[in-house]
Amino acid sequence: MSLKNVIFYLSPKVVGRLYVLLLLVVFSNTAIAQAIIPRPPEVAATSYILLDARTGHIIVEENADEPLPPASLSKIMTSYIAIEEIINGNLSLNDQVHISEKAWRMEGSKMFVGVNTQVSVEDLLRGIIIQSGNDASVAIAEHIAGSEEAFADMMNQYSEVLGMTNSFFMNSSGLDTELYYNTMSARDLATLAKATINRHGEFYPMYAEREFTYNDIRQSNRNTLLFRNRNVDGLKTGWTDAAGYCLVASAERDGMRLISVVMGTVSEEARAIETQKLFTYGFRYFETHKLYDANQILTNVPVWSGSQNAVDLGIRDEVYVTIPRGQAESMTATVDVDEVIRAPLEHGQIMGVVNVVLDNDMIYRGDVFAMQEVEQGGFLKRFVDWLSLFFSNLFSG
Repeated sequence: MSLKNVIFYLSPKVVGRLYVLLLLVVFSNTAIAQAIIPRPPEVAATSYILLDARTGHIIVEENADEPLPPASLSKIMTSYIAIEEIINGNLSLNDQVHISEKAWRMEGSKMFVGVNTQVSVEDLLRGIIIQSGNDASVAIAEHIAGSEEAFADMMNQYSEVLGMTNSFFMNSSGLDTELYYNTMSARDLATLAKATINRHGEFYPMYAEREFTYNDIRQSNRNTLLFRNRNVDGLKTGWTDAAGYCLVASAERDGMRLISVVMGTVSEEARAIETQKLFTYGFRYFETHKLYDANQILTNVPVWSGSQNAVDLGIRDEVYVTIPRGQAESMTATVDVDEVIRAPLEHGQIMGVVNVVLDNDMIYRGDVFAMQEVEQGGFLKRFVDWLSLFFSNLFSG
């Protein structure tokens, strides 16, 4: 946020907490127009969600916490675990994986691996991500965990770690059986997609590859938005009778990345159309705005009984927010700190909070920190400050 001016509203009659108001002063002859955002589009899906991948802000959601059969969207977790194993040094892209008869016999979408052959982890990952191979999913699961059942336990453990509270896995592929199927919610799938994008940047480009050839069999990526929308670069499709047609997708435009999940649409075309509706709405009416830089100083406040008379207060990490497009200059920020601040202070000590508001809505609330260490002053300095505070409180009563 660009702060043009800082105005301190300090009154000797203020008791308890001190509110420092940081105002955006915009030198303009016209008032900033309030954002007018139309209602979200009607989306023909059982469940859906659209969020800003950087901030986690939910732009649109409907029925996002209902556990539903995800079909091959389950494979996002399968590939996520495989890549985590690579990052942790337990697996490498060049490792050769034995193809069991169980993996070879898998029905549904396949990579067409041969029984008792050796296939590299890299090829299996592409078989899972691009070709949605059930055979590749079972093969990688057995290689990592010894059996698909044990791998499903890992999937559930990773779900818990990631905070996916409405997901449960029985297999690595998402293939339904007469007895059971996996369940995931749209919100959980968005959480998993966000973790995939943020943690697996080196591997994420696989999700944008349009085709993969294995065993002289070329298969196209089933995410048709990769061929229609140049901003889309992932992630995964799914379909079974129980799940309907599902799609987890991500797109990036003008510094903003969105993640969309639609579940239970009626056709392959419908899942692409409904996803595109969400992306169009999100990119047209919202933006990801950088609010603060790391270690940005917000204000300066008095310090009593210290070796110096003031301390800078600031933000430790970068802060981004999702706001209506074009409304960055309408935000206001207040920093709330103690009325009387006494030394000593440690560098990095939490001093209060900053609240950022847009149109009466809280956009951001976070801690503010002392940006310098302030040691306690000498005896004379402490005595003079004590007298000043004593008489200030005496006459302000």
